[in-house]
Amino acid sequence: MDLHPPGSVGGDVMTQPPRTPRTPRSGSPSQAPAAPAAPPVTPPASPVSPPASPPVEAPPVSPPAPPVSAPGTPAGDPHAPGELDLHLIGEGRHELLWTVLGAQAGADGTSFRVWAPNALEVQVAGDWAGWDGAAHPMTRLDGSGVWHAHVEAAGVGSHYKYRIRGADGQWVDRADPLAQYAEKPPRSASVVWRSQHEWNDDAWLERRRTAQPVDEAMSTYEVHLASWRKHYSGELYSWDEIADALVPYVSDLGFTHVEFMPVMQHPFGGSWGYHVTSYFAPDSRFGDPDGLKRLIDRLHQAGIGVILDWVPGHFATDEWALARFDGTPLYEDPNPQRGWHKEWGSHIFNFGRNEVRNFLYANAVYWLEEYHADGLRVDGVASMLYLDYAREHGEWSPNKHGGRENLEAVQFLQEMNATVYKRVPGIVTIAEESTAWPGVTGPTSEGGLGFGFKWNMGWMHDSLNYVAKDPLYRSHHHGQLTFSLVYAYAENYVLPISHDEVVHGKGSLLRKMPGDRWQQLANLRAYLAYMWAHPGKQLLFMGCEFGQESEWAESRELDWWLLEHPEHAGVHALVRDMNHAYTETAALWGRDNDPSGFQWIDANDAGRNTFSFVRRSPGEPDLVCVANFAGTPHEGYRLGMPSAGTWTEILNTDADAYHGSGVGNLGSVTAVAGDHHGQPAYADIVVPPLATVWFRKAD
Repeated sequence: MDLHPPGSVGGDVMTQPPRTPRTPRSGSPSQAPAAPAAPPVTPPASPVSPPASPPVEAPPVSPPAPPVSAPGTPAGDPHAPGELDLHLIGEGRHELLWTVLGAQAGADGTSFRVWAPNALEVQVAGDWAGWDGAAHPMTRLDGSGVWHAHVEAAGVGSHYKYRIRGADGQWVDRADPLAQYAEKPPRSASVVWRSQHEWNDDAWLERRRTAQPVDEAMSTYEVHLASWRKHYSGELYSWDEIADALVPYVSDLGFTHVEFMPVMQHPFGGSWGYHVTSYFAPDSRFGDPDGLKRLIDRLHQAGIGVILDWVPGHFATDEWALARFDGTPLYEDPNPQRGWHKEWGSHIFNFGRNEVRNFLYANAVYWLEEYHADGLRVDGVASMLYLDYAREHGEWSPNKHGGRENLEAVQFLQEMNATVYKRVPGIVTIAEESTAWPGVTGPTSEGGLGFGFKWNMGWMHDSLNYVAKDPLYRSHHHGQLTFSLVYAYAENYVLPISHDEVVHGKGSLLRKMPGDRWQQLANLRAYLAYMWAHPGKQLLFMGCEFGQESEWAESRELDWWLLEHPEHAGVHALVRDMNHAYTETAALWGRDNDPSGFQWIDANDAGRNTFSFVRRSPGEPDLVCVANFAGTPHEGYRLGMPSAGTWTEILNTDADAYHGSGVGNLGSVTAVAGDHHGQPAYADIVVPPLATVWFRKAD
């Protein structure tokens, strides 16, 4: 995603995606408050939100109190962080940062710790003391920039903020950067939290420890939780209500994973979660943090992996959050040419500062370890890699070598990937990266960025460009579907049909297709089955699985009523059958990253808008895919086959069951020996119109 849709590749120019920036996806300021929701029709399943606090942005008591004590580690203070913790924080090497900083609730109160090295004074103000910050001044610990206070009256559920007199002399109330729970927007206080969830996904985690995602089946259902389903009143589902509906739905459809658009706390719903204010706190609109753990736990128990969108490239500008946290550019780069993203209206992290890199990669570890997430999809990687991203001449400065690469961001991404793969074996990181940067999925030991996968934006642009054309003209653009195999093994790829492609005037996936309604649905079915057979893992945005009519809008739920119509129920049934056939057919995923797993049968049948190829995996039956993007069937189509014998038609997107025309091969074809298309056998088959057919060797 990136907060912005990718730019057009343009006509028939089939190249790797360009290094040009994408246009903003949402121009609304992150601090715009969400409109209050209407009362729910049914009570939410999650616990009631904490009581609202008094206005915590009120100015502090004036004049400010002088520092209570000189800097130093309180002698014998059992609540202060240890010397090793402070040393690791200073070095930027504390992988469990959330266990030391933030609000640490215990049996005798809560210890508050915050990193604010340039602050002149810090207080912790909370609802236990009528938001009187002067009642609880914090002590600066030697050399670390960390401030500490222990408050016996504060416990789980207490609301608080840090009241900071910054280097500029101004007092400002700040949310805790390490808070693990936050007030429901538009309120912005942090909440003391300690999880009570007991996990029940041991079997899943045990299997994950030895997993090799690149060699396994992976079809992902991308979900924006706030708009997947809503109550009739418009009220959001709670975490538990989402689990009740989502887990059986995804399980029935056969997706191996779900990917959640950002679940980290963000004040403005219209940012879709990509303008984060509290990186360690789940979105409180859905309930308390344990609700998200229950959702992930239930998905794991159903055999479904969970990938979280993660936004380490930039952060929201809200004055109570990270921006100028201690009166100086602390988390953001102090150089405006590097610290401000003019298109997105957000701050860019200072990747050159140890403590900031530590904050971010510890956050990645947090979601993988504390919430048992199975992967992170890293947003906007291209914007992190290039100093001139979205900047004109004169708006950026080169690196120390005179280049445009952001060397500090590269170092951060390598550190982050190395850290999470070391700590949490079997997880996966995925880069949303839209340029030709080499080695995105290469090992860090060889200079690569170390990601497990990269989104294949070139395939996405070219394939959507092709299928949007009338079948009469597709023969002139045949190369748009074949070109992706030129670079298919340069990286480990995910084929993304994401939220970015169905929003902001782009129309739904269904409405990208030409022709009347029957032809649009047939095109959609054919395209999805071609996509599932193409090398790479799959990602499909919610609603596309049943042919959503309207483009996506975060303010309303999907058009679920469409499933009452046979033609849309047919698309839904196809996706279900296709996913189950996919996971059962190792040839479709066992060698996604190996050229030996793919062979063209005929890549050049432009006159008939037809593509045919073989997918292979060692010790498994081959799979032959034939995709016909012409509006007419091909009778007696002689197709080269890998071997003689019976080949079962395991999927036909034109089948009656999918509301197609019912043209097919009566369940199987017989191949006979004889060279054709460079194969040792051939079969005369029927290829339905606007359809994709899969054949698997039966003997």
